Amino acid sequence: MANFRASCRDPTAQNPPNVSSSGSGGVCMMRNTWRDEQHPSFINFISSFLSANSFHLNFVPIAPDFIFNCGGLSVAFVFVTNWDCNNYLPTYSRVKEQFANLYIVVTLPTREQNDSFVHSYFKLGMKLGRPTFVPVQDLEMGFEKIVKIAHARGVCKRQDVASKLRAERKRSVQGMDVFLRVITSIPGIGNHDANSLNQAIGSIESIAKASKDYILKNTDLSDDKIKTITRFFRDPKFYLSLKINRWEKKEGR
Repeated sequence: MANFRASCRDPTAQNPPNVSSSGSGGVCMMRNTWRDEQHPSFINFISSFLSANSFHLNFVPIAPDFIFNCGGLSVAFVFVTNWDCNNYLPTYSRVKEQFANLYIVVTLPTREQNDSFVHSYFKLGMKLGRPTFVPVQDLEMGFEKIVKIAHARGVCKRQDVASKLRAERKRSVQGMDVFLRVITSIPGIGNHDANSLNQAIGSIESIAKASKDYILKNTDLSDDKIKTITRFFRDPKFYLSLKINRWEKKEGR
């Protein structure tokens, strides 16, 4: 078992910024064999820390030591709690595990262990950020780092989704604005008629291709309005004459 200090910090007093205040933190899955290798006091610390930050903890047979799901994003962690200066290859062999978001958290409480880690990292030709290694000084700090990273990645994911939704809504509003301007430019067609056409038929292209009978059957527009619409889209002389008349009116002002 990895060494664990008896006087561990109070987990309820170590909330990462914006975790517990944001509602449900998410789900944490811990590898059951990793749990069995740790001191019971450390597992109690982890359980209390997660509970204090609104995370649900499950013990499952997974490949990494932890998988956090926050905001719809899964982040995997390998947590090395006892760096062996004479046998570090098993740690690096786990780097090959296939996860899109993988972090390796390594506890290095002594100068000797830190030097060993740095030497091995460059000796084995590791590439920076592939995956990301996170050296820490003690176990509690290591797990707090894990939660903060998982939470931060989840927040970024939610913000990205929200940003895409806002952009989509903006495009939708702009598209509807263009639709209304085009359809209401047809003589005698108002906003109500344009909305009716949009709901029953759809895009400007679909309206241009629709037959008189189809428009009459699916909207509440009068026969005269439908004739004007079809003429507007299919008779260039009619469409151009409207533009010329409007231009002449502006010139005469």
